[in-house]
Amino acid sequence: AAQGVARSAFGLQGQKCSACSVVYVDEKVKAEFIEKLVAFAGKLVVGDPRKAETFMGPVYGDATVGRFQAALSEVEGKGKVHFGGAALGQGFANNYVLPTVVELDGPGRLTRDELFMPFVVVRGFDSLDAAIEEGNDIPYGLSAGIFTNDQKELRHFLDTAEAGVLYANRASGATTGAWPGAQPFCGWKGTGVSGKGGLGSWFLPQYLREQSHTIMTK
Repeated sequence: AAQGVARSAFGLQGQKCSACSVVYVDEKVKAEFIEKLVAFAGKLVVGDPRKAETFMGPVYGDATVGRFQAALSEVEGKGKVHFGGAALGQGFANNYVLPTVVELDGPGRLTRDELFMPFVVVRGFDSLDAAIEEGNDIPYGLSAGIFTNDQKELRHFLDTAEAGVLYANRASGATTGAWPGAQPFCGWKGTGVSGKGGLGSWFLPQYLREQSHTIMTK
């Protein structure tokens, strides 16, 4: 789970529509999960994107740097920064920032807005229902994922999560990795409006017209 979240949250510097920006974790394993997520984030190489070993390059422009710093300010008094929260330094420009893991005591702008930067919020919950309820109370709904060995939990998540692209137990990317053309890629609510997209069976009819041919033969 920690690997899947890290890859989704920090891949492409978090600057993609399906990036994971908030994680809802069972309180019983929250401390262990954060420890493993921080350990994974600490192994990611930030630097020159032209080098093969680099996982994260720069974020886009001064505006993103400003949003990154503003997000860190919002955490003060409301939670804790577990990893990152600073520029890389080492002679790199200030838009090279570290992958950042924070924990918040309650929901807010950072759990509801699209962040588009390498910044992930962890929230602890006592029940799956409560986690899904808060997750659904977001104006967007492109992708979501779950890690569980309980088939009832998985079925409940698939039936109730309000997002167009759902994943389960995907270590290579908790909320990312759809194959366009093979899987529909469509959001609900503020992400896509209609929920019909990505070359799926509900999408193509929007571009088609019916026509009947009647040909008389002798």
